[in-house]
Amino acid sequence: MRIAVNTRFLLSDYLEGYGNFLYETFSRITKNYPEHEFIFIFDRPFDKKFIMAENVIPVVAGPAARHPVLWKYWYDVNVPAILKKYKADVFVSCDGFCSLTTRVPQCLLIHDLSFLHFPAFIQRSHFLFYKYYTPKFLQKANSIVTVSEFSKQDIIAQYKIETGKISIVPNAVKEIFQPLPDIEKEAVKNKYTDGNDYFVYAGAIHPRKNLTNLLKAFSIFKKRQKSNWKLVLAGRLAWKYKQFVEKLKTYKHREDVVLTGYLEEKELVKIVGSAYALVYPSVWEGFGVPVLEAMRCHVPVIISENSAMQEIAGKAALYIKPTDPNDIAEKMILLYKDENLRSELIEKGKHTGDKYSWDRSAAILWQCIMKAMR
Repeated sequence: MRIAVNTRFLLSDYLEGYGNFLYETFSRITKNYPEHEFIFIFDRPFDKKFIMAENVIPVVAGPAARHPVLWKYWYDVNVPAILKKYKADVFVSCDGFCSLTTRVPQCLLIHDLSFLHFPAFIQRSHFLFYKYYTPKFLQKANSIVTVSEFSKQDIIAQYKIETGKISIVPNAVKEIFQPLPDIEKEAVKNKYTDGNDYFVYAGAIHPRKNLTNLLKAFSIFKKRQKSNWKLVLAGRLAWKYKQFVEKLKTYKHREDVVLTGYLEEKELVKIVGSAYALVYPSVWEGFGVPVLEAMRCHVPVIISENSAMQEIAGKAALYIKPTDPNDIAEKMILLYKDENLRSELIEKGKHTGDKYSWDRSAAILWQCIMKAMR
């Protein structure tokens, strides 16, 4: 059997979100099923590390699909031609888009519908593309995958998709995310925060992550506690970040905010694992991988209510109203003052993080691919 896979998010300069999901699941699937061939379809030159097994055939189909016009061309012209050339039995797409012109069965992964709920947080041309084509993609796909029950119910509510067509394949965390020894934590603090304790946010810098309200909350925290603690923002500048960066230049506690930029995975583990707590105030998440990453590092989490993160974390987190800086600050202060509460959250987080594994997710995804063919 030949399984074609949309691998345009396997990018060597940064691997997050869609790319992580692709890499972790298909590095397992390709090795677990050596009797099948996998056609990896890239939209630009690729790193050889993404050719994970001998049964992977890489194909580059340019130009790079970077905006709506090229998306349409790539999925409806390039991809069908490749599927036909290589006689693919099924096409797997893990970025929310699929081909509307091929007759090959398709398995579509859509992480969430954040564009519908917060259209102002993305480029207007992208929003219009998502709004018009997402229902068409969902109807075209033979099987649909999403990463949480929260997102599944949202898809059903918004597009009236029958529940049996949608399967849940949760994200997971790499084994590299583990607790750090105290001596290494001290070294990380000396490197990034002059030896001070800190709260960390891990993820891309863009409006949906709600970092402006996190800065306001940190100001309240600093004012009330008179603390020398820092706030570390660990992630790349993604989109619509300029306004945030400009605000940061005039921010009263600018010297106490560390903006790391994109970090290699080993360094991210150190940053997260050495933090006093993760604060993740995103207004909408289909899953929330950084929450699990922190838990696996035995770091407590402060996260937003009313999203998939609440489904994932359960009782192992402190919950905030993401639109209320005072509430965010109150939870930061509460954790700062209460070491017993912190220890309780760490213990609960250990058990929560262990529920998710990429081996299990890869096995479920394989079943979804077979479902698409049936």
